[in-house]
Amino acid sequence: MSASESHFPGLPAADPFTLSSHHRANDEHMNSLKPPDVTKSRKTKTEHLLKVDDHDFTMRPAFGGPAIPVGVDVQVESLDSISEVDMDFTMTLYLRHYWKDERLSFSSSTNKSMTFDGRLVKKIWVPDVFFVHSKRSFIHDTTTDNIMLRVYPDGHVLYSLSRVTVTAACNMDFSRFPLDSQTCSLELESYAYTDEDLMLYWKSGDESLSTDDRISLSQFLIQKFHTTSRLAFYSSTGWYNRLYINFTLRRHIFFFLLQTYFPATLMVMLSWVSFWIDRRAVPARVSLGITTVLTMSTIITGVNASMPRVSYIKAVDIYLWVSFVFVFLSVLEYAAVNYLSTVQDRRERKMRERSLPCTCSISQTRTMTMLDGTYSEADTNSLAGYTEEPMVPEDELEEKHKVPEKSEHMVVHLSMSSESAATKKRKSLRALNIIQNTHAIDKYSRMIFPGSYIFFNLIYWSVYC
Repeated sequence: MSASESHFPGLPAADPFTLSSHHRANDEHMNSLKPPDVTKSRKTKTEHLLKVDDHDFTMRPAFGGPAIPVGVDVQVESLDSISEVDMDFTMTLYLRHYWKDERLSFSSSTNKSMTFDGRLVKKIWVPDVFFVHSKRSFIHDTTTDNIMLRVYPDGHVLYSLSRVTVTAACNMDFSRFPLDSQTCSLELESYAYTDEDLMLYWKSGDESLSTDDRISLSQFLIQKFHTTSRLAFYSSTGWYNRLYINFTLRRHIFFFLLQTYFPATLMVMLSWVSFWIDRRAVPARVSLGITTVLTMSTIITGVNASMPRVSYIKAVDIYLWVSFVFVFLSVLEYAAVNYLSTVQDRRERKMRERSLPCTCSISQTRTMTMLDGTYSEADTNSLAGYTEEPMVPEDELEEKHKVPEKSEHMVVHLSMSSESAATKKRKSLRALNIIQNTHAIDKYSRMIFPGSYIFFNLIYWSVYC
């Protein structure tokens, strides 16, 4: 089939020149209905429309007059990290500025704004806002610089730094760590213009700050975002308007309960096991005490490794060091038990060596009584080993020896005096029974150590929670 023939059988073939003329007529009619594309006109370049070349944009708007008001609003996209060691935070946000520059006003029949990218920003005046106490900051440039400029016909300007990531310092107080709350702030200020030239303010008050509800941190609970503003004074340049983005963070305690408090408590409780081990099992009790002491030292070192080297005591330091003292005291308790046991064994050994049968006073009494004839033969035989005296008549005995009548009383007096001295010695030993009886020391330690540690925990958690 030829090109001039119809594709549909039974219909006459159409002339191709007639069809092309018909399409061109339709295109011209549609183009007449569309608004003209001003970008195709050489006379309507952006610089000519906004009169960029007719003004000096190195100076602020209304130079020489009152301070130009610049409104600011912020949308926080994410709170990326909080570093206790570096004492800073990282935040990603959208920063927008609002002001009026009559030099950028233009005529428009539709009263619509014009939107530009970052290339025009370099040719006009924009506020020189910077982040005070910022360590690092950058504007995202994927796939292009995230900057937007919108100009309205009456000269109002919206300048948006679409995505800015800032790492700023935050002065943190760790005296209650890890049961602490931290308040950080991101501060905005004009670098060159004082309050006489530029007045920074929150455009809609507290509503100027908006946050994403999905913002969350692993270790912190974000409690509150709010805005404030005040004047900052520099002795060399003057007063400046400063805006604050304040937020309060409360630390999650569950992580530290599992990683710090619970292991430390277990180590203290493990040190109490030695009170139930026999005091003669020296290797068992010594190895248990040393193991718990070294484990507590490891826990303390691990906690301090992830914290800045502050010069004050933290709440976790109090708990860990008190736990360390309890563990160390359990080791000292066994040292005292072992030492007193050694001293007691040595003393008992000496007493056994010195304890010979002392029957001198009894033998003298029995000899004297025996001379009177009141002892039986069995009693006399029990005095074996002593010198036997010959039996003589009483008259000769009285004449030769002249034994006084008070001799028996004297022997009894000596015996009673020796008994009273032993009683006094027994009472003094009973007074030192707790020190000498090593079983009693372990027995009292089983109650004193747990009771004291429970009392410490009650005070600690009531103060810091």
